[in-house]
Amino acid sequence: MNNPFEDLVVRLSLIENLILDLKRNSPKGEPSELSEQLFTIQQAADFLSLAVPTIYSMVSRGELPYMKRSKRLYFSRLELINYLKAGRKKTNAETIAEAGQYLINKKKGQPNE
Repeated sequence: MNNPFEDLVVRLSLIENLILDLKRNSPKGEPSELSEQLFTIQQAADFLSLAVPTIYSMVSRGELPYMKRSKRLYFSRLELINYLKAGRKKTNAETIAEAGQYLINKKKGQPNE
């Protein structure tokens, strides 16, 4: 009969080896490369599911963050994602929780955030 503790040690070492293999094989540079990715106006339009003329209108109104080199416009993927997130609407539960926190702070005499 095998000692159950020896089986545990063997299994734990197998798990440790699997984790180390995953760490070695994981692409470390990819997340930052994706966030630093630059889009042309056509790619930005596709990413936002908008027409190119709409993108030009939003740029001229100062609604979209962009970079300009020569006569070309470029858009940061990360800045476009942040632009989309800025338009997020709060859920009813979030609004109620925020109102409750406001009332608690007001009762304690703390400044509101």
